[in-house]
Amino acid sequence: MPKSSSWLPRSLVASLAAVSVLISSAWAQQSPTPTRIRGTIESIDGKTLNIKTREGTDVKVNMTDDIGVIGIAKTSLSEIKPGSYIGVSAMPQPDGSQKALAVHIFPEAMRGASEGFKPWDLRPNSTMTNATVAQTVASVDGHDIQVKYKDGEKKVVVPPGTPIVAFVGGEKSEIKPGAKIIIFGAKKKDDGSLETNRIGVGLNGITPPM
Repeated sequence: MPKSSSWLPRSLVASLAAVSVLISSAWAQQSPTPTRIRGTIESIDGKTLNIKTREGTDVKVNMTDDIGVIGIAKTSLSEIKPGSYIGVSAMPQPDGSQKALAVHIFPEAMRGASEGFKPWDLRPNSTMTNATVAQTVASVDGHDIQVKYKDGEKKVVVPPGTPIVAFVGGEKSEIKPGAKIIIFGAKKKDDGSLETNRIGVGLNGITPPM
């Protein structure tokens, strides 16, 4: 089962620390809205990715020479413990809680990445909470997780079957046709083209759920 803590090699820790800066920047932007891209790599032409987005459109994204890869691996709810730093894509509930659509576990090197609560674009009106787990308990609806961040806290309800993934090391060899990917913040160049220096790739065929 993928872990998200101290077993990571030093080079990977440094890489993920750099990724945390990029993701924090991408998630923190309010205007203009970052270009997030979710989809499948259809083909690769040199450094250009031809992507079929989840919306069914075709998009080209150029990779920089120093492209980095975030592996996104399936894991289990049991890996979420008090003290874990997690991200929760969710839908707000009438009682103020958040009903999880997906949960991702950050490695220790990425603790603090874009900490807080903000709007998200997984679904209309969805949210993203990046925070530290205070406690987790079983409930009739699945699991309740109390998370805390610098400006507040949230109760997260994780229904059975919610996708749980972990950010782990990724290799450039994972960037290939058929890979399911997410680009958190592609940069739009002056000529209108899109460019990225980081890409999240679902490992073993999974679709990044966040």
